[in-house]
This record gives sequence, structure tokens and C-alpha cells, in this order.
Amino acid sequence: MPQQDNTITVQGSLWMTVDGQHFGGDDRMRLLACIADCGSISQAAKAVPMSYKTAWDAIDAMNTLAGEPLVARVAGGKGGGGTRLTARGQQLLDNYLTLQREHQAFMRQLATQAGGLADDYVLIRRMAMKSSARNQFLGKVLSVKDGVVNDEVTLQTATGLHIVATVTRDSRDSLGLAPGVEAFALVKASSIILATDTAAARFSARNQLAGTVTRVLPGAVSTEVTLALGGGASVAAIITHDSGEALALQPGQPAVALFKASSVIVAIPA
Repeated sequence: MPQQDNTITVQGSLWMTVDGQHFGGDDRMRLLACIADCGSISQAAKAVPMSYKTAWDAIDAMNTLAGEPLVARVAGGKGGGGTRLTARGQQLLDNYLTLQREHQAFMRQLATQAGGLADDYVLIRRMAMKSSARNQFLGKVLSVKDGVVNDEVTLQTATGLHIVATVTRDSRDSLGLAPGVEAFALVKASSIILATDTAAARFSARNQLAGTVTRVLPGAVSTEVTLALGGGASVAAIITHDSGEALALQPGQPAVALFKASSVIVAIPA
């Protein structure tokens, strides 16, 4: 079975509008070029290809938008007459061909600068995911541990963080969770507990992410705290206003974000 080519390339189309209406693109300009070559609308329509009626409709539309004829009938002659481009029609075709060459040169130049397009496309799709969970960690499944009722899944992010989640066997199977599979770990900010003095304490929470306070937004009831985890990663926590005052959290202060494995929702990219 041949391997699928997943290479992403940059392409573009050129067309013209008049007062918001479609004036001409590749098909219509090729029609004009064929009329100039063969002097026959019927032959030009076959070469494009398009129906004879569609060709005439296109010519009528272009004539109307241009405000003057682009194609004229030629009466008599050995072949019984035919059609030709007017001087305005030939000028339009020449200018379009010039624009098309410049456009193609621009697209080639753009393509040389799009080496990371595939990676960025994947990143944009990841960023497009919407969830009410403030904390979204992307990683790959590091391990899956079988349980009697629930299974334990460990994700490792690109920055080396380990996130442990418990999921049902049905969820594991339906998501196809296995080592190497890309997945999101979603954690609500209200599910995170913050601690500032952990040296003399041990916690049952499986997930313990150490970081540095970067932002504290106190409110009347709750306080939002953001910790930087290194490598560009961060985690947000919502704690009570009283807890924020008791911890006396300030930017630059070390802290640990704690959350249970059961508080983690696992999702996979679409």
C-alpha cells in the first residue's frame, strides 16, 4: 500500500472583482486567451472547458462589468465569421497574465518560508479546542496501568511534566489511550490546591507541580493565582480569598500546585 504524502504546500488563486462582484479569474481569463488563439467561442469553451452557454454568460458579465465590449463578433470571411478580443479585451488579458506571473512568484517565495507550516497547522488546531477547563496540558501517554474499576494514565508533556489521570476502562478504550498516543489533560482551576511549604509535608494528591507565582488576581470571594512551571507552561488555580491572604502569595514566590488524578479529564485531538 503506497505511503500517504502528508506534505503541506502553500497555494493560492488570483481573481479580480469590480464593485464586489466577481469579474475574472483563471477560467474566464483562459476563455479570453482561447478566443484570442482560435477566434471561436465554441472552440474556446471546449478548450477551457465549459459549456457554450456558460462561455457566453461569462463574456456578457465581463462586458457589463467592464463597461465596454471585451469580445466582438467578426462577420463574413472565409470561415463565415467568428469572434475576437477587442483592444480592451486584449489589454485586460495581458495585464492579468502579468499579475498572474507576479502572483505565482509571490507564492513560490512564500512557500520557501513555510517550512514549519505543517507543525504550525497542527498547533493552530490544538489552540482551536475550546474547553471550560483553564488548564490544558498537551502530551503523550507515557504509561497505562490497569485497575479493577479505573485505569491510571500518565501523560508526559513536551516540557517533561507528568500528569496522572484516572479514567474508566470504557473511556480508555473509546479514546484509544496507549503509550505514545497524543492526548490532553484538562484540569479545572478550582480543582487545584496551592501549597507554599511542602518540605515537611506529604500529600495524597498524585499530581504535584512545582512552580513560581507569576500573577495574583484577588477578588471579593476568590483569588486567581498563576504559576509558571518552566518551558513556557503554566497552571492557574482558583482559591478562596481567605486562603490567598493566609498564604500571602506574591509574584516570584515558589509554590506547588496539587490536584488529584480523579480531577483530570483526558481528551484526544480530533
